[in-house]
Amino acid sequence: MSYSIGEFAKIIGVTTSMLRYYEKEGLLTPERDENNVREYTENDIGWVRFLLHLKSSGMSITELKQYTKWRAIGEETILDRKKLLEKRKNLLAQQIQQMQESMNILNQKIDFYQDQLDGNKYEFVLYHNEKSN
Repeated sequence: MSYSIGEFAKIIGVTTSMLRYYEKEGLLTPERDENNVREYTENDIGWVRFLLHLKSSGMSITELKQYTKWRAIGEETILDRKKLLEKRKNLLAQQIQQMQESMNILNQKIDFYQDQLDGNKYEFVLYHNEKSN
């Protein structure tokens, strides 16, 4: 089954201009019919969804382009692709850890404020030798 750019954009949940941009950047190469109209396939759905996951992980357009080039080359680039994904995974894990630490701090502060509202008055100390209100 094939999809027009509008149908495909709706399925993926993106804009047609984003699809055109991805095509311009070499990340996506839809088939064309006899009238040169783009035709997207089921395989394109999986590929674009994967690209969107890579993008949401913080991968740059340069890295996305490199990954796409390696994918087009084939099996001989599997190690390169794996290393790029591992690098992104490690960076993402660091960001998740930092976000979790921030979440913990926010929870501590929220709990402190709730205690204050409940009449349990005390001084909040976030870091040793430092006071914070």
